[in-house]
Amino acid sequence: MQVVWFKRDIRISDNEALYEASKTGTVLPIYIFEPELWHQADLSHRHYVFLCDCLVELKTALQKIGQNLVIKTGDAVEILHQIHENHQIDTLWSHQETWNDWTYQRDRKIKKWASKNSIKWNQPTQNGVLRSLKSRNGWSKHWYGKMQEPIYGEPRKLRNHIYNSDSIPSAKELGLKSDNCSVIQKGGRSEALKMLNSFFSGRGYNYTKHMSSPVTAFDSCSRLSPHLAFGTISIREVFQKTEVEKMAHAGTSVKNNSLWVRSLRSFSSRLRWHCHFIQKLEDEPRIEYENMHSVYNTLRQDPINRTYFEAWKMGRTGFPMVDACMRSLISTGWLNFRMRAMLISFASYHLWLHWQEPAIYLARLFTDYEPGIHYSQIQMQSGTTGINSIRIYNPIKQGMDHDPEGKFIRKWVPELSTLDTKYIHKPWDNPISLNEYPLPIINERYAREAAAKNIYKLRYSSMHNEVSRDILKKHGSRKKIHIKKIKKNKGNLSIQKNLQQEMPF
Repeated sequence: MQVVWFKRDIRISDNEALYEASKTGTVLPIYIFEPELWHQADLSHRHYVFLCDCLVELKTALQKIGQNLVIKTGDAVEILHQIHENHQIDTLWSHQETWNDWTYQRDRKIKKWASKNSIKWNQPTQNGVLRSLKSRNGWSKHWYGKMQEPIYGEPRKLRNHIYNSDSIPSAKELGLKSDNCSVIQKGGRSEALKMLNSFFSGRGYNYTKHMSSPVTAFDSCSRLSPHLAFGTISIREVFQKTEVEKMAHAGTSVKNNSLWVRSLRSFSSRLRWHCHFIQKLEDEPRIEYENMHSVYNTLRQDPINRTYFEAWKMGRTGFPMVDACMRSLISTGWLNFRMRAMLISFASYHLWLHWQEPAIYLARLFTDYEPGIHYSQIQMQSGTTGINSIRIYNPIKQGMDHDPEGKFIRKWVPELSTLDTKYIHKPWDNPISLNEYPLPIINERYAREAAAKNIYKLRYSSMHNEVSRDILKKHGSRKKIHIKKIKKNKGNLSIQKNLQQEMPF
């Protein structure tokens, strides 16, 4: 009996675990709903909805090649042990997973159980992230090599094995309440392929020009990030498709083709950054809970300002671009990268909130929540990595730059829908037209300058430099930077500008 345990790889194409298991013997494909996992603070109803779409398609795909998907609900160790007692598991297959701390601790239990029962557990990698990595040197070369490997085809036929399957538990049974995500992306491999093809057939043409504005990003970005997070499509499939498109456009002389080439190059670089950040969490799981740089442990102290936090969560800060972004995220489950960065920057600097609670709140809102990317980016935008640029976004300027006519603001902040464009980014200048929209909860310039003063005071300390060197050696990209450059930078190690331009797709 070969048990294939689906986790964040909800597909049968380019699924090495399934493909290799199918060559060895009878395969039992299972998906386990773990109630304790769904009780964790970073999961939400919108994740459940997207997952259910994915599982319905996975079940159909498996049935076409001869086997049903077995759904089980409960503790993974107990469920696997029950299967083993009934059918004697020879090998357990699942892709290597780098996810939140709960899944890390669960996998340690699975490893112990498998060893105790003399069961081999094969965990092939699916995204170029390496376990037990000793040095980042050569990581990019390894990643490109992984992406260029042949794509695993679908198994031709699975030997049918009848095993009792549970039904998918309801959201209520998992303790999940509806979270007002009214226009969530649909899950499933067919949707992933639809997004992929429409991006390369037209939507992605203006990717580099449109990705920063929420007015245009919803259409011009690939929207593949939730599909990569749940594994309905592999990052290798996306990479290889991108390379084909790059070659096709580079070899033609069609008018304005250069913009396609730039867009595809930019998109391709973000595929590598995707795994680069997950590698950080794989190498140092503590960054889910702790500042990457210890000097910042004294920067923002508890208790968190609840008034500020609640206003930020509900999109009631009095800053139209911030509030429009938060409200759109609540309703759609997706937001472009620059606006995500602005949201956490505003919370961390202007409101001076520790990043941990905002990080959990955003994790629940992002349908494409990927812990490795999420916590690395949260800390980067909060200024606690010690190796990246301090970027404090001015929310008024961001609105003027990326929504000059106020279209996005008017859509998501209906209180301001009739406001004259000259007031849309500073509605407090015309308070009689606020329609119960709040006044700003802080003085933007004062808060921004105070935050910069506090964080740079720590950044230029001698202790900061020493710790930063170690962090850069462990986590820094080897693509654009060399460690020797640090010594010339007089304490400001924020020389990786490209790190501010990643995620999501």
